[in-house]
Amino acid sequence: MAERLVVIGGDAAGMSAATNARRGRPDLDIVVVEKGRHTSYSACGIPYVVSGEVDGLDELIVRTPQEFRDGFRIDVRTRHEAVAIDLDARRLEVRALDQQRTLHLGFDLLHIATGARPRRPLLPGIDGPGIHGVQTLDDAQQLLDVVAAQRCRNVTVVGAGYIGLEMAEAFVRRGARVTMIDSRPQPMGTLDPEMGERVAAAARSFGIDVRCGVEVEGFEPGVVHTSGGALASDLVILGTGVAPNAHLALQAGLTAGARDAIRVDHRQRTSSEGIYAAGDCADTVHLVSRNRVHVALGTIANKTGRVAGVNLGGGYASFPGVLGTAVTRVCEIEIARTGLTEAEANAAGIEVTVGRVEATSRAGYYPGAEPVHVKVLIERDTERIIGGQLVGADRAGKGIDMLATAITAGMTASQLLDLDLAYAPAVAPIWDGFQLAVMQARRAK
Repeated sequence: MAERLVVIGGDAAGMSAATNARRGRPDLDIVVVEKGRHTSYSACGIPYVVSGEVDGLDELIVRTPQEFRDGFRIDVRTRHEAVAIDLDARRLEVRALDQQRTLHLGFDLLHIATGARPRRPLLPGIDGPGIHGVQTLDDAQQLLDVVAAQRCRNVTVVGAGYIGLEMAEAFVRRGARVTMIDSRPQPMGTLDPEMGERVAAAARSFGIDVRCGVEVEGFEPGVVHTSGGALASDLVILGTGVAPNAHLALQAGLTAGARDAIRVDHRQRTSSEGIYAAGDCADTVHLVSRNRVHVALGTIANKTGRVAGVNLGGGYASFPGVLGTAVTRVCEIEIARTGLTEAEANAAGIEVTVGRVEATSRAGYYPGAEPVHVKVLIERDTERIIGGQLVGADRAGKGIDMLATAITAGMTASQLLDLDLAYAPAVAPIWDGFQLAVMQARRAK
């Protein structure tokens, strides 16, 4: 009888592992259990469906369950929820949601890709009508159904991270009055404060009522109660971040890692033989601080899922770690970051020199040149590049990839300055913004 691999979770980290395991081992019996109705979709695209920039949720689906069954001989079982793992018996307890029955699946190999769960603060009325998260396609469909059925004039977005900002922009584009609330002093907690302030200014210019330093105290139909007073609200969007959805694995006895994610090694192996994990439910290593961290990003889910799948399929692959590189475009600006912030560097005991400049996206005299605010962090003793952030416009955000590459390569300030980067007035300035920031940081030493 063929060995069986069971995969829990049918999105990026799960299906990437399943398909790569199939490529390595055509003989494996592969079963995927997925609580929802969909596999392999881009949840990052949900705000653009809400805004109308993308035609519909079907556009976000990369491969359907049937395509995995037909093309990869993977037994995908949607609407099946894993509820318990017995490591000793090598058995998974599964609830078939549509049939309302429980079944058991034996496994030789197990891959856990349960993703992240949205944080829902324990507040009065949080589970009432009109309050929506946007974690899955099913969540998004429920939201779109509500929007189609009623006119939402006043929308409150709780949380000013990536999803909160993107959803706030989406509803402004739909013609709603949008208030965005966050308990932190500025949006985007993954940025340093002065960069977050620029994001807040851009959001306000776009028409979003940004209220930072405000606590949500509770909900009732049509009203959000906050420390700054009551807000009339037809609809509430929760963008309060995510936590690792690792309780199933930890209850089974697997070792916990950063932020109670599943601890894995460089090959995505857990603390139990033959059990792997990847994506938002697992931790990883930060390439600069070398601390164990939990970073929930689609790029990481795809990469770690591939590594797990190669190893499950009998090959060899490893994942070195992350910088937390991320980019988004909201309210006519692009926001990007990589490596450590100043606060993270201080927490890691790394003394830094900081460079800040206002550069331009093209040659300053060329029509269409836009300001780009850039920040770079250099380790004081070694001049190693350890982090950077960017807030700008006009295709500026992907410039963060150059800095991520420099950090990964262990480059110093001098080496970054000497990089032979492309220049043309209509495309890029003669000095890249991060190079200018490095110059400023070196002068400040």
